Amino acid sequence: MSLLVDNPILNSPFEEPTRYWAYENGQPVVKEGRRPAGYYLKARTHEAQVSLFEEEFVPLELVNIIRERVKSWRERGYPGVTPITRQLLNHWNNPERERKLFFCQREAAETLIWLVEASPAEKQGIVIPKDNGLTRYACKMATGSGKTVVMAMVIAWQVLNKLAYPNDCRFSDAVLIVCPNLTIRERLQVLLPWKPNNYYEKFDLLPRGMIERLQQGRFQVTNWHLFQPKDDSRSRSVVQRGVESNAAFCRRVLKELGNKRNILVINDEAHHAYRPAPLPEELRKILSPEEIAEREEATVWVSGLDRINEERGINFCADFSATPFYIRGSGYEEGTPFPWIVSDFGLVDAIESGIVKIPRVPVDDNTGALIPKYFRLWEAINKALPASERQTARRRAKPESVLREAEGALATLAAEWKRTFEEFQKAGSPVPPVMIIVCDNTDLAKLVHEHIARGNVLKELEGEYTFRIDTKLLAEAESAVEGETKQEAAERLRKTVDTIGKTEWEGEGEPPGKNIRCVVSVGMLNEGWDAQNVTQILGLRAFTSQLLCEQVVGRGLRRMNYDDFSEPEYVDVYGVPFEVIPVKKKPVGRPEVQKVSTLVHSLPERKHLEITFPRVEGYVLDVRQRIRVNLQNVPYLVIDPTQEPTEVTAKPAVGYRIGRPDRLGPGPEVIHDRNPFHREKRLQATVYEIAAELTRRLKEKREDWSTRHILFPQVLEIVWRYLEERVVVKSEDTPLEEIALLKYKQRIIERLTEAIEPDVESGEPPILPVIERFRPIGSTSEVQFRTTRPTVGTTKSHISHVVLDAPKWEHSVAYQLERIPEVIAYARNDHLDFTIPYEWQGVRHEYRPDYLIRWRCGDGREVKVILEVKGFETEQDRQKEIAAKRWVRAVNHHGEFGRWVFCVCREPTKVAEVIRRAVLEGCQARATEA
Repeated sequence: MSLLVDNPILNSPFEEPTRYWAYENGQPVVKEGRRPAGYYLKARTHEAQVSLFEEEFVPLELVNIIRERVKSWRERGYPGVTPITRQLLNHWNNPERERKLFFCQREAAETLIWLVEASPAEKQGIVIPKDNGLTRYACKMATGSGKTVVMAMVIAWQVLNKLAYPNDCRFSDAVLIVCPNLTIRERLQVLLPWKPNNYYEKFDLLPRGMIERLQQGRFQVTNWHLFQPKDDSRSRSVVQRGVESNAAFCRRVLKELGNKRNILVINDEAHHAYRPAPLPEELRKILSPEEIAEREEATVWVSGLDRINEERGINFCADFSATPFYIRGSGYEEGTPFPWIVSDFGLVDAIESGIVKIPRVPVDDNTGALIPKYFRLWEAINKALPASERQTARRRAKPESVLREAEGALATLAAEWKRTFEEFQKAGSPVPPVMIIVCDNTDLAKLVHEHIARGNVLKELEGEYTFRIDTKLLAEAESAVEGETKQEAAERLRKTVDTIGKTEWEGEGEPPGKNIRCVVSVGMLNEGWDAQNVTQILGLRAFTSQLLCEQVVGRGLRRMNYDDFSEPEYVDVYGVPFEVIPVKKKPVGRPEVQKVSTLVHSLPERKHLEITFPRVEGYVLDVRQRIRVNLQNVPYLVIDPTQEPTEVTAKPAVGYRIGRPDRLGPGPEVIHDRNPFHREKRLQATVYEIAAELTRRLKEKREDWSTRHILFPQVLEIVWRYLEERVVVKSEDTPLEEIALLKYKQRIIERLTEAIEPDVESGEPPILPVIERFRPIGSTSEVQFRTTRPTVGTTKSHISHVVLDAPKWEHSVAYQLERIPEVIAYARNDHLDFTIPYEWQGVRHEYRPDYLIRWRCGDGREVKVILEVKGFETEQDRQKEIAAKRWVRAVNHHGEFGRWVFCVCREPTKVAEVIRRAVLEGCQARATEA
C-alpha cells in the first residue's frame, strides 16, 4: 500500500523543516522536529514487490551528526570563516532578499563550508571516507530543489576566497564541472559568470561588485565523455604515441583551466560517478546491456578524475544528485548510499516544504481489488496476459498485448490530461500540459506512439503533438563531444526534447518542443530534462527499485509556479509504484482541478508601452557650504507609549504560575519608568549627538573637513526644527527626552540623512544618483514569470497582466489606471526589479514601490510617476517615502532619465486626483528650480 496523506505540505521552503509526516500503525501522524536523514532498504525476500512496511529504514548517521553540528555552528554565527565567506553567508541569509534561497540550498552550501572552514574541534569525530584517495562530499538534493544554484554558491565561495587568499590551499580558483550528457552541459553554462542569464546574477548570489572578481577564476563545463582515454597504438599513423599519459590527458581535458592545480570538481548527477566493484562472472552474465553500459560509464568518469587528481591535484569533489545510491550492476548492494553523503534533503522533505509537485496515485477503484490496478500496472498487465504473451526473463511481452491491457489506464490518464489541458487554455497558458509515457522497450514505445498519434486516444494528442524519443539517436546526440560531428536528426531530436514546455530558446523561431503534449519514451528520459509542465506520468514497464521509481517520477516534479509555495501542484502518476513518499489521495475517476499558473510577461507587440528606469545604487552628495531641507516632505515621528511602554507595573513572582501574570497575589506593586534614563540623556545632549552624526555623514567622503564648523550649526538648527515641527508625542506623561532611545534617534538620523541636500540656489552642486555600472537601465521588457496568484489582463501596459496580491485594492488601482486618459502606460513593480535604496535601523534596505506610470501632462510633456498604494502606514513606510523623494530629486537633477515624481495613494478611487496633484507640484518645483 502506498502512504497517503491529505496535505503533505507542512513547512516553508525558506526555513528549516520543523514538522514531518510519520506513520504509526499505518496511520499518518505529524511529528514535531525534523525528519532524520536515512533511506529505505528492501527486506530480504523472494517477493518481486515489497511494500514500505516490509522495508527497513536505515538512518544516515553521518549526515544526521553533521546536520546538528552545522545547525549549532550556524546559530553561533559561523565562527572561524573567512571575511569573504561571512559576506556571502550574510548575503544568502538576508531575510529581505527579493529572491530568497531555499533552506535546503543554504544548508547544502553551509555544510560544505563547514567541512572546509570550521575548526578541527567543530569536526571532532567526523570521518568521511575517501574514494580511492579522492575527497568527495555528496549533497543529496531532491529533483527540483535547485541544486544548480547550490553549485553556483559553492563555486562563488571557493573562487572568491582563493582570489582573496592565494596561498590558502583550502580554496580553488579553477573549477571543473562534469556532467553526464550534452543537455546538462548546455544547461550548466549558467555557472559561467560572464554568460548572460548566469545564476550568480539571476539568483542574486553575490554581494554588489563581486561578479567582476568572480570572472577572474578559471571555469570549464564538460561531460564525462571527454574522459575517454586516447590510444593510437593500433592506428596506421607513422607516429604512434600509445596510451595517453596523465600529463597529456590533463592538457587535452583541462584546456580551459590552463595549468591550474588544486582543482575544484563539481560532479552533477553524481550517481553516475562511482567506482564499480568487481563482479562475479555469473552476475555479469545476467546484467542488461544498459547496466553494463552504466558500469563502463562510471569507470570512465571516475578514472578520469583519478588521473586529474594524480597529475594536477583535486581539492575536493562536490557531488550533487537526487539519488546518490549504488544501482544494480555496480557491484554493491542495490539501493545503498554513497558513503560520502554529507547533507540530505530528499524528495519527502521537498514535498513537505512545497518545493516540488505532489504525486497523486490511484488508491481505490471499482474492481474491488485490494490494490488498484493502475497502481502496479505492469504487474497487473502481466498477470492478465496469456502465458504465451507474458514477459519472462528470456523474452519481452508482446507489444500489441501490452497496449491492449494498458489502454484503459492510458485513456483514463489521458482524460485527466484533457481536463488539465482545458484549464491551461482557460488560464491562457502559452504551453500545454505534458503527459509522459515511459515504456519498457523501443517496440512498445513505437506502438504506443503510433496509437496515440493516429488520434486513437484523444484528438488533442493527434499527429505531431505526440513525440517519441528514439533512444539510440538521443544517446548519439548526448554522447557527442565538442568538435565531433553529430547527425542532424539526432541534434534536432535532442533540441526538441530540451525545449518541451519552453517559450524561449537560443535558436530562431519558436522552440521546437514548445507545443508537444505527449512524450513517449523508453527508460526514464535523461537527467537534466527539466520541463515544468509535466502533469501526468504513465509507467508501462517494470520498476525493480524505489530508486528507479524516484528517478522516473522526478521528471515530473518540477513546479510551474515558484511564487506561492503553500499552493500545492500535482502530477498524476499511474503504473509507477512509488511508496516511500507521502502522496495525495486521488481515487481513480474522480477529477480534481488543480490551480493553473499564469504566465506574466512583456508583450513584444506593445513595445511602445515600455517603461524604462535607472538602477540607482547610491548618491553623490558633495556639500561645501550650504544645505537645505524641506521639512514638509519629512514624515512625522510618532512617539507612542502603546508601541514602546514608558511605565511598567511590577510585582514579586511567588510560586509557579500557569498562564499570563496579573496583579493577583502577594507582594507590593512598584512602578518602573525611564526617568533616570531621561535625566541622564538630556534633550540638548541628544540633539547635539544627532547633529554631529548627520554632519559626519555629509562630509563622510571628503578629505577636506575644514567646512564642518560651517555645516554643524545648520544641521543643529534643522534637528531642533524637526523636533518642534515633526515629532508627535502621543502621551502628556511622555517627555521628549524619549528620542534618546536608539530606535527614535536612529529614525531621526535616517530621515534627515535622506532629506538634507545641498542648497543648489547658493551654488552647491546638486545631489546626483550613482547608477549601476553593468545594468544601468531597467525595463519592463525583462519581465517574465509564472504565478498562481489572481491576475487581471491589461491593455495600457507593456506587461500582459497585473498580479493581484490584495485583489480588491490592486484591481481597483489597475482599473483606474486603464481609464485615466493621461496614463500612457503603467506597470506593476512585480519581478521588475525597480528598487530604491534606503536605510532603516542602521541597515541598508531596498524599497519596491507598487507601480511605475508614464503620464502625459496637459502641455504634451511626459512625466514618469512612482505610485505607492498604501493603507496602514508604519514608521518604516515613512522612511521609504522620504527615500523615494530623495531618489526623485537625484534622478531629476541628473537630467538624462526624464522627469520623475513620487506619490502615495491611500484610496484607490482617488488615484487620478493624487497623481495629478503630484505631477502639478513636480512641475511647479521644476519651474522654481529653473
